[in-house]
Amino acid sequence: MGSVVKEQEVCPNCGHHLHTGQDGNIGLEALVKEIREKGRAEAEKLSAEAKVDSDQVLTAAGKRSETIKLTAETEVQKQTSHIVSQEVSAANLLVKRELLNTQKALLDQVYEATRKEIIALPESFHREAIKKLLSDAKKEIPSGKVFCNARDVAALKAVIADNAEFSKFQLGEPVDIDGGILVEGEGAALQIDNSYRTILAKVWESGLKDASDILFG
Repeated sequence: MGSVVKEQEVCPNCGHHLHTGQDGNIGLEALVKEIREKGRAEAEKLSAEAKVDSDQVLTAAGKRSETIKLTAETEVQKQTSHIVSQEVSAANLLVKRELLNTQKALLDQVYEATRKEIIALPESFHREAIKKLLSDAKKEIPSGKVFCNARDVAALKAVIADNAEFSKFQLGEPVDIDGGILVEGEGAALQIDNSYRTILAKVWESGLKDASDILFG
């Protein structure tokens, strides 16, 4: 019989003839190696991609963290500046208030000293003052009662007695005033306060700025 040629079987892995024996072992190892290489390459690729993503996340987080930090620092500085500004304003206000209180106290002292000096002036001054004040009051009240303090009763009597223009005025009971007079019309319908205290208060109020400028510059 002639020899029979068998159809060579093809290896499904390499595409060549089917390996046998030692060749089969070599083909299997190559396949395993190839699979390992592909696996390692895929793993490295995934690791690289993961690292890129991780770096991006960390970079973004770092930027966000820095932004938050800067924002926080800015806010702290803003709040600190605001608090310091408030403290400075409060301190300035306190100083200004104390200064104004001190100035007012000094002005009050000057006012009181002026009042006492006027009261201490001689009888001739008070008599002339009463005459002038009664003459001014007569323009509105032509007749009535005139009141003064106990110290000036004699001076007021002399003014009424010695001046015909005041003949329609009568001396009233002494009143508690520093000086000057109070004039009351017939039936007490109209009253005029020409006492020193009232006159001085008006003069002081109108000249307060000048007094303050003189004292405090």
